[in-house]
Amino acid sequence: MQIAVLSGKGGTGKTFVSVNLAFAAQNTTYIDCDVEEPNGGLFLKPDITAEENIEVMIPKVNLEKCTACRKCVDFCKYNALALVNNRLLVFKELCHDCGGCILLCPEKALTEQGRTIGKVEYGISGGVKTRTGILNTGEAVGIPIIKRLLKDIEQENIYVIDSPPGSSCAVMESIKDCDYCILVTEPTLFGVHNLAMVYELVKLFGKPHGVVINKHIEGETVADDYCLQNNIPIIARIPYDDRIGSVNSQGKIVAAEDGKYFAIFNEIFQKIQEEVQHEAVTHTER
Repeated sequence: MQIAVLSGKGGTGKTFVSVNLAFAAQNTTYIDCDVEEPNGGLFLKPDITAEENIEVMIPKVNLEKCTACRKCVDFCKYNALALVNNRLLVFKELCHDCGGCILLCPEKALTEQGRTIGKVEYGISGGVKTRTGILNTGEAVGIPIIKRLLKDIEQENIYVIDSPPGSSCAVMESIKDCDYCILVTEPTLFGVHNLAMVYELVKLFGKPHGVVINKHIEGETVADDYCLQNNIPIIARIPYDDRIGSVNSQGKIVAAEDGKYFAIFNEIFQKIQEEVQHEAVTHTER
């Protein structure tokens, strides 16, 4: 079972929910797909057992064969290729590793060469296995790292996927094969605005989903109203609590420090497990 945790912006509590959920569920694999700013390890503190460099294949030009026909330049939608004074230039940072330019070149003047864009770290933290994607500084595209992170998934195991913030292509890559999406929001107008973005995304993908309202305050809030109006289930409300801020600031997991919060996150996991099982039965009956 793959559980993806999303939020419309950074700082909402996506990683907070992810690491605490992984800890409370136990015997899980925590996957940090926020490759531009992975910080789940600050809380889980895994012992790193292995590292793997991630490469993309970019075009290499043989200028002796190139006839400056422009077919590759016109094809590339990311402007990774340019023709200057009849000399083909490759801007490697802009290349999206599609290989189309190599296929189109009539003179076979383009070949592939590898370029490292980041790495994946594998580790273990108590009962939680970890996979962390790290994109090298200055790189524009982290999707190849996310693809590697989500490879070798075994459906009988439990995976908690800490998605990138927002609703970009990287987020889509992280949720496309998941079984359930947790949408983390705050009880503010800004929080609801960003919740709406990821809600539209999970609807587009047809994923079962529910909302966790972080930093919840007593009484009805705009987040509660939005969920009610759109018939979105609220699976948990995590209170605005100084205790959480204190534990987080020390790089600790609140579910490990306080039985009250262990129970909250364990209940979240149980609800999701029941919903995924229900969806599986319903889909089979169809």
